[in-house]
Formats: sequence, structure tokens, C-alpha cells
Amino acid sequence: MDQLRSLRVFVQVIADGSFASAARALDMAPAVVTRAVADLEEHLGARLLNRTTRSLALTEVGEAYFERARQVLADLNEADQLAASVSSQLTGKLKVLCPPAFATHQLVRHLPRFCQQYPGVSLELGTKGPVESADEGFDVSIVSLGAQPLQGEFVARPLAHSNFVVCAAPSYLAQCGVPLEPLDLMHHKGVLLAVSAMRKDVALVRQVADTSPQASHRVLVQLHEPVLASSHIDTVYAATLAGLGIAGLPTFVAEAALKDGRLQRVLPEWQGALPLRLYAATPTRKHMPQRTKAFVEFLVQTFGGSERDPWL
Repeated sequence: MDQLRSLRVFVQVIADGSFASAARALDMAPAVVTRAVADLEEHLGARLLNRTTRSLALTEVGEAYFERARQVLADLNEADQLAASVSSQLTGKLKVLCPPAFATHQLVRHLPRFCQQYPGVSLELGTKGPVESADEGFDVSIVSLGAQPLQGEFVARPLAHSNFVVCAAPSYLAQCGVPLEPLDLMHHKGVLLAVSAMRKDVALVRQVADTSPQASHRVLVQLHEPVLASSHIDTVYAATLAGLGIAGLPTFVAEAALKDGRLQRVLPEWQGALPLRLYAATPTRKHMPQRTKAFVEFLVQTFGGSERDPWL
């Protein structure tokens, strides 16, 4: 027996004065309503109602039980409303996991808008390293992927793609010359690798107005031993700003420096063959807090929510 349902039916029958009226109010078959009250009486081992063909009357036990049942249901409804109110209010702590470079160059500069819109939410930002899957210890994980597929049990919303572009400081280009073709990179010993210190080549594709497969151009450039190799993107970024060499940097990192002239794009028609794919991932929880939903929507609106590069 579903005692809670039987309680609701019993209280509704007394409130409406008949089984038929209660059945209509609860959108139940009359037989189901009658059976629910009978099950409750059987469970209690006591008669709650005296039934005649024209009226219903509470027994002495029924009167006492009705008052308690009505209060239990009122308290339960109040608790439900309180829980719904708390869950709908955007308050509390939100734990976010994010790749360090994306947090530094993009996320944190947009957070003031979110905090102004939702002042009751406090943020805890984890930036321990690359994020390739959702972490159950965080409410939202900003996942960054290259060629590997999405893996794991989580819900992922696309945020944007970020291409790798070839960049250098104006001081470096003034001293070492400006490459005009991808193969010219072979003569620049200062090339820095932002993805892996183990790679000795870079694949570039040329962006042309014609999007047909026949118009695409791809080239693989063999590189000399770099003066600096690092898998830490911000280290490569800082070295490039300092004029140490040419680097392939994600557009979300290079964006500001390219705009203000601290970096100059090299081979502007060319970019890395494989973009970084960015997602907002959340654990597969049935009841997600409203603050989590609001933050994911904020990220999608901020970065576009599509498979394009908003920083190019």
C-alpha cells in the first residue's frame, strides 16, 4: 500500500464529502478511491468512516486520524514548497573545473557579469591541469579536447572551437624575418610547441573562401629542435611574448595579444589542422541545482555554444 497516497485520498474524501467528488478532484477512478480508503483502514486495523447510501461520517478514530493526517499533509506540502524555493534560488557554492589557460585568458574576465547577475552564488575554481572529462567532484567541468572523443558518463554542452594559430612577437619577426610559406617555419629554430614537447612536426591547413574538399590545403612541416618546448600553454605564451620564437597558440590564449599588437599572426591564412573542442560538462544528476544550470547557460551564451571559433 502507498500510505501517502491513501492519506491524500482519505483527506480529499472528507473534504469533498463523497468518494465520487474526491475521485473527480484527484482524477482517479471511483473504485481506486474506495480501494485506497479501504487499504488504509485495513492497515490501521480500524474503521475510519461510517458509510451509508447518502452520506459519510467519520468514526471517533477517524476524526482523530483525519486531523493528524491533514496536518501531516500540510507539513509535507510546506516542506515541498520550501525545498522548491531553495532549489530555485541561485545561492550557494558552485565548484568549477577549468583548464588553467582557459581560466586565465577567458573565463575569469567574464565572471564579473555572472556574479553581478547572481550575487548569491560563490565560485570555487579548480585549475589543476588539462581537463579531458567531467570530474564528479565539481558541478561544472570545462572540458578541452583535441582528436580524442568525449568519454565518460556526463552531460556535455558545446561551448566553442579554438584553432591553433601561428604567432610571434614583433621583435622576433624584426630580427629573424617573417615566414611567407609554411615550409619557411623549418628555418626558424625558435619554434615553440604548445601541445606536446615530444612532437617534431606541425600540421597546418589553409583557410580559403571555397569550402569544398578540393579547395582545402594541408601541409605537414618538419621542425628543428626548438629553443623551448613545453606542454604548458601559458609558459609558451609568455616565451612568445618575450620574443623567444614562433609558437602555435590557441586563439583563446592569443586573442588579446593579437588585438593589442604584442603578438603578430604569422601565416594568417593558415592554422592548426585540429582545433580544441570546448564543452561545459556536468555529472549525470537527475536533480541539478538551478545555479549549475544557470552557469552552464551563461557559458553557452558567452562563448557561442557552437562548433566555431569566436576568437578568430
